[in-house]
Amino acid sequence: MPAFRLAADPMGVKDSATEIGFPVVVKPAVGSGSSGVRLCRDVSELTEHTNYLLGGKHTWPCEPRILVEQFARGPSYSADTMGDMVIAVGAAEFDQPPYFVVRESVFPARLTGDDYRRIVDVSLNCLQALGLSWGPTNIEFRWTKQGPVVIEVNPRLPGWTTPRLIQLAYGVDLITEHINLVTGEKCDLRATHLLTAAARFLVPDRDGILDWIDGDIRAAAVPGVDEVRFYVKPNTLVVRKGDYLDSIGHVIAASPSFAQTEAILDRAVDLIRWSINGCVAV
Repeated sequence: MPAFRLAADPMGVKDSATEIGFPVVVKPAVGSGSSGVRLCRDVSELTEHTNYLLGGKHTWPCEPRILVEQFARGPSYSADTMGDMVIAVGAAEFDQPPYFVVRESVFPARLTGDDYRRIVDVSLNCLQALGLSWGPTNIEFRWTKQGPVVIEVNPRLPGWTTPRLIQLAYGVDLITEHINLVTGEKCDLRATHLLTAAARFLVPDRDGILDWIDGDIRAAAVPGVDEVRFYVKPNTLVVRKGDYLDSIGHVIAASPSFAQTEAILDRAVDLIRWSINGCVAV
């Protein structure tokens, strides 16, 4: 795990960052979707983000507590489990720092056999250490020079597009199987096939009023596309905050190979256009 400290006030945040050493990731101790998460590379950025979190602009579901964490450099991976079984291992690509806005998610991750086994071993060790022997778990990693580093262990189903990607890639419906587990029915977690499934997220490069957005019907008609969804409608105010809500839609595709799935996504996304304050996305 990265080095970390828990703080409740600006002085505690500053002391924690100084002790760990810049750059640090500063985020709410409770939350999801990268809401309130930022990479702080110096004292100025740290002060700015601390003021944002504690100054009334961030919505806290509980008493404010800030996690100051060593920045783990490297590709992002996740493992999704049910009970003591690793069902899927995926990868994610993020936009440029200082925020962590996901651009693409893919299952399965392109890992060598040895690296895949390391992810599985660490995942199972996390479950054992935390006593999570029942139900779904989503574990997030960064692959650093020292190997896989655990960022989060979430004792729940993964959100957003991940359940659908796992179903497309492996043939396992995590949502249905979780319901089966809760209701005492028999679970079937065996993979029935292996495809490469990926979601590409549509992220605008500016704030403003969304004039129009289209191309979803053309993109959905591309062979291999599973779903095209827009989260916003025309005349919506777009305000980026550096979290999952920055995305205004997604495209999901699946095929027998990573290269083919990427090509399908490229073709489909190229058919989608939108305009914010008269500036058309290209």
